[in-house]
Amino acid sequence: MLPRGKGNIFFTGATASMRGGSGFAAFASAKFGLRAVAQSAARELGPNNIHVAHLVIDSSVDTQWVRRDREPRRRASDRKLDPNRLMRPAAVAEAYWQLYQQPRDAWTFEHEIRPFGESGSGSAVDGAEPSREDAAFSR
Repeated sequence: MLPRGKGNIFFTGATASMRGGSGFAAFASAKFGLRAVAQSAARELGPNNIHVAHLVIDSSVDTQWVRRDREPRRRASDRKLDPNRLMRPAAVAEAYWQLYQQPRDAWTFEHEIRPFGESGSGSAVDGAEPSREDAAFSR
């Protein structure tokens, strides 16, 4: 990217990138570290026309792998998987695409996305505990 004088680097984080929660020390430290790398890279590479961004993905993405992973827990609790708490892959891709298309005079560093049906969570800065999806990724 440096020889070409342009490029994009996007990092994927989670709420744990901003704050840790009880039982999430390993996951939070990894996500905190990833965010710090992204911040440093943005400061270092931004002047070279390389857009570096950190996305906070606060949900699972609706894929076969996620549905297979949740199936045993769903049966055990006899609950249905709420599709409003998962993000469609195309919606996640659209968030990345929007960042990619941003003009260099209005680059976003941090972008948080979550499904509208996620219950009990708020902005990554409102003091909420890590989401269940954060917990699922820490296993």
